[in-house]
Amino acid sequence: MKAVVEYNSRKITVDISHPIDISIPIDPKKDSVNAWYIDGPKISAETQDGYEISVANGAVVNFNSIHFNPHSHITHTECVGHITEEVHSINKNLKYFIFLAEVVTVVPESDGKDFFISAKQLKTALGNKKRDAIVIRTLPNLEDKKTINYSNTNPPFLLEEAAIYLREKGIKHLLIDLPSVDKEKDDGKLLAHNAFWNTSGKLRMNATITEFIYVPNSVEDGEYLLNLMIAPFENDATPSKPVLYKIVK
Repeated sequence: MKAVVEYNSRKITVDISHPIDISIPIDPKKDSVNAWYIDGPKISAETQDGYEISVANGAVVNFNSIHFNPHSHITHTECVGHITEEVHSINKNLKYFIFLAEVVTVVPESDGKDFFISAKQLKTALGNKKRDAIVIRTLPNLEDKKTINYSNTNPPFLLEEAAIYLREKGIKHLLIDLPSVDKEKDDGKLLAHNAFWNTSGKLRMNATITEFIYVPNSVEDGEYLLNLMIAPFENDATPSKPVLYKIVK
């Protein structure tokens, strides 16, 4: 099934019959993705007067509560409020949800201590393309990205120069398959976050960072229509479900 979308005065035909979900869900029944040194998520039936409210226990409904942290346990989208003293909500600042995105695949570079993504790599991947969003897939791209506990593993990250390049390129929405765009332990500098949101100048209130995505190997690099769906939490970050749609030439 095809649909025609008018985007920035350009008519784009997309295949809506094959959505590409690049989110990682919470599933406490098995190993879930995790980071930042906290326990895993929990989904359990509420109890009243010692009685478990579940159909299996004789109740008429299942009535589960969920305990999780969006930064640690699930694909999430965050706004500048993640790193500012003033409270800013992703739900209030993300006003639009459809964007033209470029999927790029990079092999993080290494200096012998860390693995990182440089500005040169992103310049090569994007060239002169004009996009609102970039979806970064790192190699190796194994299925275990959906279940890794990243705490104390020093995963790859974006160099500050790479975040500055994306900001100056006009990228408003940065999606990546890592727990953070910044180094796990950087003495609180958060160089990539600060550079992308321009905290030393005019804050980019409508710019977002989405972490913990997973782009299957079957998805080719290139141009897609992105639907960045979020849960309506008044918080700096919220669980999200980014979905790509292939553009039909």
